[in-house]
Amino acid sequence: MTGGVAISGVSKSFGPEGNRTTVLDDVSLTIGRGEFVSVIGPSGCGKSTLLKIVAGLIPADEGSVTVDGESVKTATRDKLIGLVPQSPALLPWKTVLDNVRLPMRINPKANAGRTLRHPEELLTSFGLGHALHKYPSQLSGGMQQRAAIARAFVFDPGVLLMDEPFSALDEMNRDQQRLGLLEFWQSNRKSVLFVTHSVPEAIMLSDRIVVMAAHPGRIAEVIDVDLPRPRSVEAYATDEFRDLEGHVRRTLHSVMEETHV
Repeated sequence: MTGGVAISGVSKSFGPEGNRTTVLDDVSLTIGRGEFVSVIGPSGCGKSTLLKIVAGLIPADEGSVTVDGESVKTATRDKLIGLVPQSPALLPWKTVLDNVRLPMRINPKANAGRTLRHPEELLTSFGLGHALHKYPSQLSGGMQQRAAIARAFVFDPGVLLMDEPFSALDEMNRDQQRLGLLEFWQSNRKSVLFVTHSVPEAIMLSDRIVVMAAHPGRIAEVIDVDLPRPRSVEAYATDEFRDLEGHVRRTLHSVMEETHV
């Protein structure tokens, strides 16, 4: 595989020797160049752990991960990965523009020869052109999260990792933000690994949905999302969307029943 992400036989355990808990067990998955893949499953199935391994934040015990054909260590050094955490993690004493500029100012020598996105243009494309010189405390939660997403795009990474970025928002705001992300992604096709607990969110955004089971964390099923693109809010009302939602929910119910047997 030359583009996107290749996860092969990844396992991860935590805890002291002799009493370790297996969080991920032999997980293999590919995310093609420009493909949007969501991961959903019950608490404890290892969704966020998998994302952190792909991001290079924690090592796998077994298996391997490559990003655009490179090791995770090399990919992070070359800034091929953009990460959007659950919390926006914006510095409160810096303006929105300075927060988005910050990655460019850290180790500027490493940026030589790279294609960098213009922070003002990025923020404007996320509907924040009016908020460049405001501070995070002056923004709503949804606007703060959009700023965090814009920051992840500064280096124009080929792979974007998103860990439930809209989970702290109310449903109406969350839907607005996911539609905004969908519109931006549809014109800037990146490989995305997106962790979520929301079935409608996973369906609306994704090309494929990975349903994980817990104890230990493993892939139970991979569901293709065959809804046509580009997608808009009208997709929610279609029979195809409702059929997919039923399929995903039945799979999740089955997975959770297995967990509690």
